[in-house]
Amino acid sequence: VQLQASGGGLVQEGGSLRLSCTVSGLIFNNYAMAWFRQAPGKEREFVAAINWSGTHTYSRDSVQGRFIISRDNIKNTVDLQMNSLKPEDAAVYYCAADVSYPITPLGMHYWGNGTQVTVSS
Repeated sequence: VQLQASGGGLVQEGGSLRLSCTVSGLIFNNYAMAWFRQAPGKEREFVAAINWSGTHTYSRDSVQGRFIISRDNIKNTVDLQMNSLKPEDAAVYYCAADVSYPITPLGMHYWGNGTQVTVSS
């Protein structure tokens, strides 16, 4: 199983980035998907999740109205559109897969590599 995240980079405060995670080696539409992030010196935290069919999502309060999670069950990808980025959004972002929805952050079945997001003020 592979979850390959991409799309990170350096962006100015108020800017946008779109992260993408390409999944292989599992039946993609059997898994709920999520994004997490970890900033230096902090614990990894949940960002957003989407159910198997893409019909339901939820996210942490601090990103609501700014971040949108979506998935493509044909391409086996899950994206995170991040708008109005703030310095506190800077972190390494990870995608992950879970058979449960709502997801279980401590019990995610598969994790991808991270992609770095840096926000300059």
